[in-house]
Amino acid sequence: MANHKSALKRARQNEIRRMRNKAVRTRVKNVVKDVRQAAAENTGDDLMEKLNSAKSTIDKAAKKGVLHKRTAARKIARLAKLVNSTAA
Repeated sequence: MANHKSALKRARQNEIRRMRNKAVRTRVKNVVKDVRQAAAENTGDDLMEKLNSAKSTIDKAAKKGVLHKRTAARKIARLAKLVNSTAA
């Protein structure tokens, strides 16, 4: 464990950030899973709403720095490709 006052503070800050990042990552995983399940069930209008919601959540995660911007773009592109293939 850290001994210096500044190192103790840094450890506390890191723990808070870790918990926040974990929550955001979990939210991203859940919206991606929702879109994939909706695509498997072929639900029409509901699928587009879920895709837009997922895009928003993934973009917010990238904006906060939890996900890299290219990782976020790749996730969005793959979901959009999946949705477009099921719609066609």
